[in-house]
Amino acid sequence: MNNFTFHNPTELLFGKGMIKQLGDRVKKFGNSVLLVTGGGSVKRIGLYDEVIGILNENGIDIHEVSGVKPNPRIDKVREGVKICRENNVDLVLGVGGGSTIDTAKSIAAGVKFDGDPWEMFTMDGEPDKAIPVGAVLTLAATGTEMNGNAVISNLETNEKLAIHTPAVNPRFSILDPVYTCTVPEEHTVYGIVDIAAHVYEQYFSHTPGTPVQDRWAESILITLREESKKVLDNPEDYEARANIMLCGTMALNGLIAMGKETDWASHAIEHELSAFYDIPHGGGLAIIFPNWMKYVMDEGLDKFVQYAVRVFGVSTDDKTDREVALEGIEKTRQWFNEMGAPSRLADYNIGEEKLEIMAESAVSNKELGGYKKLTKDDVYQILKMSL
Repeated sequence: MNNFTFHNPTELLFGKGMIKQLGDRVKKFGNSVLLVTGGGSVKRIGLYDEVIGILNENGIDIHEVSGVKPNPRIDKVREGVKICRENNVDLVLGVGGGSTIDTAKSIAAGVKFDGDPWEMFTMDGEPDKAIPVGAVLTLAATGTEMNGNAVISNLETNEKLAIHTPAVNPRFSILDPVYTCTVPEEHTVYGIVDIAAHVYEQYFSHTPGTPVQDRWAESILITLREESKKVLDNPEDYEARANIMLCGTMALNGLIAMGKETDWASHAIEHELSAFYDIPHGGGLAIIFPNWMKYVMDEGLDKFVQYAVRVFGVSTDDKTDREVALEGIEKTRQWFNEMGAPSRLADYNIGEEKLEIMAESAVSNKELGGYKKLTKDDVYQILKMSL
């Protein structure tokens, strides 16, 4: 295990009715809020009116940015930064899923950034200042509610890039699983895949001596498998929704990565797909990850054998390590497919035309991968396997 320092400053308010705490939390930071929302689901479920009512009851001035889309765009960040500066906003409040909260984080950092907000994503280093951020989560997926990450797309440059800075960790995040009960099945599935993918990026590591972190990661994956069946059978199963929501938070709040080298190649490859084709992030990960696993497994079969045995219960009787590992990978693909996730790029009508340019972009100016260092040709081969 590597040396590490762990600190997560986000206050988590989890459970039914926790939205009632919103007013008190916001007032700690001031009396002016920028409310960031998405495409209308928060209004359909009544959460928007509830948030507005609470803010009004507490005398909070409200400014708004709405219409944030999946694979959130830099133009909404620029819009929000302008509003915050013109109105001396004290806190940016994201209400919705990961795209909305990532936009809120990026706006908060952009307010303190001297330059166009997109430069935060392309520069060397990370922004180190931001006005406070709060979050009310309605979709279990990205884990953004308890970390300092934000991913934004620029359609003009076909780029999807991220910032990673504790400056944008939400000061508080409110997670009421009830708000996820009306999430459409497709988005529920994509969220579950995204959570699993976050675990994989940290689980598959060559760092020795991490049994605690491994068991934490495996428990998240096993819970996801069990609860995903329940929630797809009964979308209003509160306990299943709650457990999936908590899995999403625990998968990417720094806990399972403590003292470990991590990978993140599959996310980088999928970001190219999202940037060029604007496909759902979870859908792209469902396609890429099993093929990445198959491509890199010979770099360390032991971890893939452990994964197959512990997470999927694969028997090792009369099998080679490679056969056990391959069975675990195939069961991963089957799990995603059984939930209704796509399995090939062809499912999104993506062919070979842009594979090479995406592979080039994925490795440009950065080292890609941890379990296996990937070259442009490696990325190309993984994409080709995914067709």
